[in-house]
Amino acid sequence: MRQAFLALLLFPALAQASAPRPNVVVILSDDMGFSDIGCYGGEIATPNLDALAAGGLRFTQFYNTARCCPTRASLLTGLYPHQAGVGHMMDDKNKPGYRGNLNASLTIAERLRPAGYRSYAVGKWHVTRHAAADGPKHNWPLARGFDRFYGTIHGAGSFYDPSSLVRDDTMISPYADPHYKPATYYYTDAISDHAVRFVGDHAKDHAAKPFFLYVAYTAAHWPMHALPEDVKKYEGKYDAGYEPIRKARLDRMAKLGLVDPTQGMATQAGDWNKVADKKWEAAGMEAYAAMVDRMDQGIGKLVAELKRTGQFDNTLILFLQDNGGCAELQGRTGNKDHPNILRPAKPTLPVMKPEDFAAAGSVPKQTRDGYPVRMGPKVMPGGPDTYVAYGRGWANVSNTPFREYKHWVHEGGISTPLVAHWPKGIAAKGELRTQPGHLIDIAATCADLAGAKPDKLEGRSLAPVFAGKPLDRDAIYWEHEGNRAVRQGNWKLVAKHGGPWELYDIAKDRIESKDLAKENPARVAAMVAKYDAWAKRASVEPWPMK
Repeated sequence: MRQAFLALLLFPALAQASAPRPNVVVILSDDMGFSDIGCYGGEIATPNLDALAAGGLRFTQFYNTARCCPTRASLLTGLYPHQAGVGHMMDDKNKPGYRGNLNASLTIAERLRPAGYRSYAVGKWHVTRHAAADGPKHNWPLARGFDRFYGTIHGAGSFYDPSSLVRDDTMISPYADPHYKPATYYYTDAISDHAVRFVGDHAKDHAAKPFFLYVAYTAAHWPMHALPEDVKKYEGKYDAGYEPIRKARLDRMAKLGLVDPTQGMATQAGDWNKVADKKWEAAGMEAYAAMVDRMDQGIGKLVAELKRTGQFDNTLILFLQDNGGCAELQGRTGNKDHPNILRPAKPTLPVMKPEDFAAAGSVPKQTRDGYPVRMGPKVMPGGPDTYVAYGRGWANVSNTPFREYKHWVHEGGISTPLVAHWPKGIAAKGELRTQPGHLIDIAATCADLAGAKPDKLEGRSLAPVFAGKPLDRDAIYWEHEGNRAVRQGNWKLVAKHGGPWELYDIAKDRIESKDLAKENPARVAAMVAKYDAWAKRASVEPWPMK
């Protein structure tokens, strides 16, 4: 009945379009900064993303929502996260905008199904608080319009043994899965391999239909879990510390035309000379780089499969990130459950059975083979029995040249690359687009290109921008944990929770170093009024929530 209703509601208005409607692949990475990938100035090897950028477009001022699950809710629905019911995380605060559960707003998959699309999802879901095997599944992917799913319902976890791993509607153990038996289980590879599988199966079984594929990697979210062969590529690369990497990135970004180097960089976070254990600190960034590298390798496999099946030329591929680099200190000190010790010579805990589900939650206490999961400066990151984040200093590097991090809505928290590649639909090759955009635009773009009705969406289709035309928009808004902002044209009004409004001319000062609020009281008042009207309309509540 629900599908029939959606079909009536969303009967495609553009079904007679002359060109074949494209497949759409949306690739979302996790906890990465604006400058990490090569085509945005990073030193990390991302040749496959770089090739997509060279053959398509890069957006220089695209935005997310500063946090993982609000971004996912917003991307999937084309609404601001509070409107989709996920204004914070997966906690129910008994307010319409903060239920910790995706509401009845249509997902991209639900919107495209009546237009004849099949939809597939792989990777991190994280838009429902119901992640248990025996709990409600009304907000799992198959109930929200997707035809197939492989991934995790929960947010973070081990890359070697992810919790809440699901195939379609059934929770599984990666070590008792008859459908996928790699020599070494690594979640990034599993996401890539299943994306490849879904593309190949679609070409074989449903070639007459277009498809939507949502690829939500957990790389490079903590813990810094990386395969040894990938880490080896980056050994010693970060031994000189934060500042040389930031400066080199800024130079490359300037040459690529992504930033104005005369604006400089935000203040460096952390003093490398005061780092007590430089080998351990550098190892965090080595593992982080290896995680990004491995993700790019998987994207290369996906591109190869699209080419092999003849679907590449008419597939729009979009790559973006869920928030800025993460300054959270997860695992950088030990605790009673995760000691700061060297790896024991032998397992000290019971060995788990292959069919046992991984430990629930974000941080397991042990590995499957019985070793304690360790944290702290004695723990060199990378292996399955480690759980360490790369820290604030490297997050500042990831966000070069901007201020702040994940959680905050200054530029470092919300700025994301957006790579767009579509041979049949984007004539430009290697060009930049400076038009500000927001991930609410992804659903609108999918609806537009699919010929589905874009009713009740906050976003705008990016199709005109692909063709070098302007986007008709008044303003873009943000709120997360009381951090709030509104951008109108080149002006951005922004505040931290409990702090005063700050005003910046982003065209001249994207690093947000010169607060112009006192000089422009009328503009501040007008933009505050806009923000307040949006916040009321979008179900934004004062923070902290009671």
